[in-house]
Amino acid sequence: MSTDEAAYFERLRELQSAAWPPGIAREPHYPFGPIAISDHLREWARRQPEKPACIFYGRTITYRELEDLSERFAGLLHEKGVRPGDRVAVYLPNCPQFILAFFGILKLGAVHVPVNPMFRETELAYELNDTGARAILCLDSLMPPLRQVRDRTQVESVFATSFAEMLPAEPTFPVPPALLQPKVACEDAIDLLPALARVTAPAPAFAPDLDAVAALNYTGGTTGMPKGCIHTQRDMLYTAGTSLAASFQLSPDDVVLNFVPIFWIAGEDTGLLFPLVAGATLVLMARWDAVGFMTAVERHKASFAYLLVDNAVEILDHPRTPSFDLTSLRKVRVSSFVKKLNPDFRARWRALTGADMIEAAWGMTETHTMDSFTIGMQQDDFDLLSQPVFVGLPVPGTDFKICDFDSGALMPLGETGEICVRTPSLFKGYWNKPEASAEAIRNGFLHTGDIGVIDEQGYLHFLGRRKEMLKVKGMSVFPAEIEAMLGQHPDIAGSGVIGREDAERGQVPVAFIALGEQAMGLDEAALSAWCRERMAGYKVPEIRLVKALPMTATGKVKKEELRTLL
Repeated sequence: MSTDEAAYFERLRELQSAAWPPGIAREPHYPFGPIAISDHLREWARRQPEKPACIFYGRTITYRELEDLSERFAGLLHEKGVRPGDRVAVYLPNCPQFILAFFGILKLGAVHVPVNPMFRETELAYELNDTGARAILCLDSLMPPLRQVRDRTQVESVFATSFAEMLPAEPTFPVPPALLQPKVACEDAIDLLPALARVTAPAPAFAPDLDAVAALNYTGGTTGMPKGCIHTQRDMLYTAGTSLAASFQLSPDDVVLNFVPIFWIAGEDTGLLFPLVAGATLVLMARWDAVGFMTAVERHKASFAYLLVDNAVEILDHPRTPSFDLTSLRKVRVSSFVKKLNPDFRARWRALTGADMIEAAWGMTETHTMDSFTIGMQQDDFDLLSQPVFVGLPVPGTDFKICDFDSGALMPLGETGEICVRTPSLFKGYWNKPEASAEAIRNGFLHTGDIGVIDEQGYLHFLGRRKEMLKVKGMSVFPAEIEAMLGQHPDIAGSGVIGREDAERGQVPVAFIALGEQAMGLDEAALSAWCRERMAGYKVPEIRLVKALPMTATGKVKKEELRTLL
């Protein structure tokens, strides 16, 4: 580390220490010390065997049962020739089988490969071949695309399972109709649950190596083919430990309600790692449903949930909301993708539940995604009013710096540049892509491609992807900032901002806006006038109203599709 960089971090840590919220731990919290994720499950199963680990529409799996099922899956994989280091694909939506598979794979020392259940043949074949997966666990209704590509992959063993097998006779909250389909017979696959019941020999004892490859989490980029991020159990453990200590603060007393897809790394964190490392109870939904969510909160007294702001607003506006008691929800974290968290939404949520709605974190798949926190920064909406997009302080043990994109030189506080992050959960590289790995990780820091600024108090602000930054008459304009400002309008349901080339100004921001159902009399001219009152003139976008925004599976706007509308 250079003298300049050492002085930079000394000063930055002084600022961040002074800004640190009271009552927030400054060290990660590991319930049983720095032991494997799989060993945390074993210890919780020993200490609280009959406590519900997972509740799936009323079907309860205790910690003892989850431990046993995951042990059996490890044994079953071993019977089929899977060994430490082999990749095992999990092609499932949210269901308990995903969780038992995750722990079983780790117990065997194999590598967990979550596959997006919305993938079709081309995407599925790419990920299976890129990882060289030897086995795959597949939902019965997803077998058709797998059959189309299996003979073009290295997959040797296929296990199939269904939603129907894990649903209770009398659900405790509404089950989506798609989950009620009868089990599909798959003669070309091993029927998972009966096969687990037949396992008699456990997998050989395996001492987990916290630094061995444990997962390949694929990036959810909106352009190009995704890249597999190499993560270890130590990465997972650190992410869980910092979140339990600082941003999420879960304990065994919590009941965590999760609908976020757990194949997605943020969902893996919030809907699998955090609750089960904490020894809490997870109430798992297969997908978002507002009435199902509210019923589950009331029935199971959920204390924690992670939502997109869009979901929270749907609850605030839902006609049936007054009939539910949601006051058990003491901890709610949100992410602003399309709708943006604003003081009005927060005030309405507080009136409804008695608790604050707090932005979760900045992060990437490459860092296991929970790298900053904003809890404790809500006094007088300090976090929401500290624009541009405020993402708070680094979690304990993580460092941010801002560098010049081209030279890599450190930028002074208050100056924009590339967000670079150093964290114990930093991925170990992209699978099979050494050149891309070397480009991304330099001197221990991930060069993210994100534009940001660290202000004079030490807080990080996110301004968007570099490739999205616009130059309007030589002035830098950040689409994420415009989107955040548009998110303050009560009638805007969501927006996506891109640039249009312009002979006079260089580029012009164009905002594609979807209005809420209650919006009345709003047109492009009225929205432009609203923007001119709140933004510098060069930031005011051209307005294009659309019925709906094109979205990725993880809730982000597909900006390449917006470009086709230009």
